[in-house]
Amino acid sequence: MDQVLPIALISVLLGTAITLIFFKNYFLKRKSEIGSFAKPEIHPDPLRKPPKPTHQSKKSHSHASSDKDHNKKHHPLDLNTLKGHGDSVTGLCFSYDGRSLATACADGVVRVFKLDDASSKSFKFLRINVPAGGHPVAVAFSDDASSVVLASHTLSGSSLYMWGEEKVKDSNDSKQQPKLPLPEIKWEHHKIHEQKVVLTLVGTASTYGNGDGSTIVASCSEGTDIKIWHGKTGKNLGTVDTNQLKNTMAAISPNGRFIAAAAFTADVKVWEIVYSKDGSVKEVPKVMQLKGHRSAVTWLCFTPDSEQIITASKDSSIRIWNINVRYHLDEDPKTLKVFPIPLHDSNGGTLHYDRLSLSPDGRILAATHGSMLQWLCVETGKVLDTADRAHDGEITWIAWAPKPIPTGDGQTSILATASVDKKVKLWAAPPLRSA
Repeated sequence: MDQVLPIALISVLLGTAITLIFFKNYFLKRKSEIGSFAKPEIHPDPLRKPPKPTHQSKKSHSHASSDKDHNKKHHPLDLNTLKGHGDSVTGLCFSYDGRSLATACADGVVRVFKLDDASSKSFKFLRINVPAGGHPVAVAFSDDASSVVLASHTLSGSSLYMWGEEKVKDSNDSKQQPKLPLPEIKWEHHKIHEQKVVLTLVGTASTYGNGDGSTIVASCSEGTDIKIWHGKTGKNLGTVDTNQLKNTMAAISPNGRFIAAAAFTADVKVWEIVYSKDGSVKEVPKVMQLKGHRSAVTWLCFTPDSEQIITASKDSSIRIWNINVRYHLDEDPKTLKVFPIPLHDSNGGTLHYDRLSLSPDGRILAATHGSMLQWLCVETGKVLDTADRAHDGEITWIAWAPKPIPTGDGQTSILATASVDKKVKLWAAPPLRSA
C-alpha cells in the first residue's frame, strides 16, 4: 500500500506536466498564427509598381464615380435638365409657340419655364402656388402662354383652376416702372369628377368646322367619365362616358374635332365635338370604335393632321389607324400598319409602352416604359435610339414642343420628359435613317 501512493502521485505529477507543456505549445502556436494574420509578411515584387497613397486612391475612385455619373446623365440626345422641383413632377405641357413649358409638381407649385434657348445653363420661370391642400396632377395651357389650367386633387375630389395674368395698371408717375403682371385665378371648379382623380388633362385649339379657335380642355378621370371645358371661361361643354370600367387616358385631336380614350378594354372609343355656328359646342356623340387589339390599350395619340390615331397595347403591338372615314355611312376606321413593340425583358417577354408622344412632323414616335425612353420611326416601326435610364425613376409624362426651339446657333425639335426623380429633361430629336 505504501508503494502504491508514491507511484500514483508521480503519475499525477507527470500527467500534469505533460498537460501544461501541451497547452503552452498550443497557445504559443495560436499567438503566432494571430500575429501572422494581423501583420502579414510582405515580399516586395521588383516588377510590380508600389501602391499609390491612400488619399490618391480615394481621389481616383471619386473621379471614376464622377465619370460614371457623367456617362449616365449625358445621353447623346440629352440636351438639358430643368431642376428646382421639390417633389415628383406629375405633368408638363408646352405652350402653342413652344417657348414656354409648364410643369405640375407634387410640391404644390406650377412652374412656367421660358425656353428662349434649350441649351441654356439656367431658365427663368414663373412660380404659381396651388391652393393649400391640393396636389397638382396635370397641367395644360389655355389660349396663350400666360393662361394655365391645372388639375389638383384633394381628399374631397379633383379641382380645376385657370390662372391668368392681371392687366398692368398704368401709373401717373412716369418714373415709376409698371408692376409685372402676376397670375391670378380666373375660374375654378371643384369635385369635377366627384372624388375621383384626374388622370390626364389635355388642351387644343378648336379650329375644325365652326370652332372659333379658342382652347378646349378635356379632363379624364380614373372612373369612366371625360369632361370637356372651355379654356378661357371654364364652362363645361360636355361629358362622355367610356363605360369601360376604368379609364387609362384621353386625348383630343390637334384640330379639336375628336376625343379618343384608352380604357380597360382592347377597344378605343372616339367621339366627335360638334360645333354650332357661333363656335359653341353643340354635342359630343360617339362616332367610331377602333377594334383590333387583343388586350388593353395603354396609350394613344393623334397624328398632326388629326386623321390618324396611333395606339399601343398590352398585346405587344402598335397600330396606326385611319379615322378619316365616312363614319356617318357606317364606314369603319381602318388599320394602316401594325408593328411589334421592340421592347423585351430579361426572359425575352415583350413589354408594353406606358406613354406615347408624336413629333410635330408626324415622323418620330417617342415611347416610354418605366424610366426607359425610346424613339421609333413611324414609317417603319424601327427603333431610332434608346435611353435605357432616361431618368432616375419612372417617367410620368412626355410631350414634344409644337415648334422647333432655339439651341445655341440653330433650332431643334425638342421632347420633354417629366419624372418622379424631381426633374424635367429636354431631348433632341434623333436623326431619321433608312432602316
